[in-house]
Amino acid sequence: MSKPVAREPQRRNARSNRARILATARRELGRNPDTTLEELARAAGVVRRTLFGHFPGRAALLEALAEEASEVLRSTMESAGEGAGPQVPAERALAYFLLLMWPVGDRYRMLLALARHDLGAERVAEILTPARAEVTAILERGQRDGTFPAHLPPAVLSAGLEAMTVALLEQVNTGALEDDGTRAAVATLIAAGVPHDHARTVVDAVSPTLPTPPTT
Repeated sequence: MSKPVAREPQRRNARSNRARILATARRELGRNPDTTLEELARAAGVVRRTLFGHFPGRAALLEALAEEASEVLRSTMESAGEGAGPQVPAERALAYFLLLMWPVGDRYRMLLALARHDLGAERVAEILTPARAEVTAILERGQRDGTFPAHLPPAVLSAGLEAMTVALLEQVNTGALEDDGTRAAVATLIAAGVPHDHARTVVDAVSPTLPTPPTT
């Protein structure tokens, strides 16, 4: 009867090791996308065999990070609630959504660097599809009511705004930009067609209404 009791601490230890490896991978791959698994094991404080026991290779580790990012994105979108709902003015809804999503992008920005030569752009696109659809819907609503100019189709404008956000996240990655999401949200509203002063006012008004992000 003692064996099941003995296995539970082992399971907890295995879960703890896996979480620590993933957290270390987010940090170290963000600093250097070419970090090796051996270097990650040392940084995580585990032996090489432990890391490979959870992730047989680099592809498995990156897929685990991609799945984690996808789940965090889905959970964050669910927490948006009424803040980005259809009853909210479009510019406020867009600011709310951008500010809510920025910490997710900041946490997983290393996936952007890895997409081109490791993870695959298609996998990253799969992760981002729900967010892309939400932004496109907000832009479409805002173009209908005149909040945003209709100089580009909503889906095309959404793609352009996403590219700018990716570029800003990459600048965070290089250390050229420090941002809690406020500056990126203002820049995105301006790019969507909102005048600068109003964009800043909207972001300042929306920021205090955001839910407290979970600790990780």
